Amino acid sequence: MRCHLLVLKVLLSVLSTEMMTMVQAVCPPMCSCRETVVNCSKRGLTTATLPSSFPPHTSELYLNDNHLTSLPNNLLESLASLRLAHLHGNPWSCDCGILYLRGWLLKERNDALIRNVTCSSPAHLRGRLVVYLVEEEVLESCRYWMCNLALASQISLFIFIVVQALLLVSVILFLRRFERLTREARRTAAETFTPGDDAPSNEYVMLKDRSM
Repeated sequence: MRCHLLVLKVLLSVLSTEMMTMVQAVCPPMCSCRETVVNCSKRGLTTATLPSSFPPHTSELYLNDNHLTSLPNNLLESLASLRLAHLHGNPWSCDCGILYLRGWLLKERNDALIRNVTCSSPAHLRGRLVVYLVEEEVLESCRYWMCNLALASQISLFIFIVVQALLLVSVILFLRRFERLTREARRTAAETFTPGDDAPSNEYVMLKDRSM
């Protein structure tokens, strides 16, 4: 009986080790993983350097005290076992990119989590709780952003057209100058060869007069 219990303990130990190895195998390199807890806090992560995925069995995720301004869509929904996410201590930018995080927080029931996620920018929303943002406020910042993008596009298009016009004018001026130089070269060549062509006839006239 004791032998059977010993074998069972060994098997359980091996299975537990294999499970931990599997979790660690998909653990993001900039984070630390312990069983189903993934700790990516205080790693200097930005939205661009944030891992695109986490271990599928993650139950607790630490993303606090980084430089995150938004989260990619469906990042947290893909973690079916997730019970708690620590998101405080990040400079969240409450513009178009915050809509996903706001929607996820609205579905959460953790008051401590909701209270710790606040806007860092823009200035008129600084300090506001992300979960309590009015959708019209966020969309208004999106419209400003889109207007700025449209203005930048128009300016770029105008500069492109001006550059193309200057190039076209330069080509036209060059062709006109080339045509003028060509005409002058032809005229000079004609004037140079004309006296040379008349010289033999003049010499013939002089010899004819002498003979007479």
